[in-house]
Amino acid sequence: MKTFNSIEEAFEWWLKNIYPVLPAETKEPRYRNAWRDYTFKKGISQKRMKAILSDFGNVTEKTVVTFEIR
Repeated sequence: MKTFNSIEEAFEWWLKNIYPVLPAETKEPRYRNAWRDYTFKKGISQKRMKAILSDFGNVTEKTVVTFEIR
């Protein structure tokens, strides 16, 4: 299990480690378009990143909010 600080960090790891070894027919067009959008900073939502990561494994997100009254 890998742990990341954000969806963006996890997606970037996926792009560097998983995406390059995918067969060419798998990369068409969903993953290739996501790679282009992220790499060339065309914009990709966290929802789309999470959906792609979910195709390859379980994604769990936790948010911690701390509020301390002054």
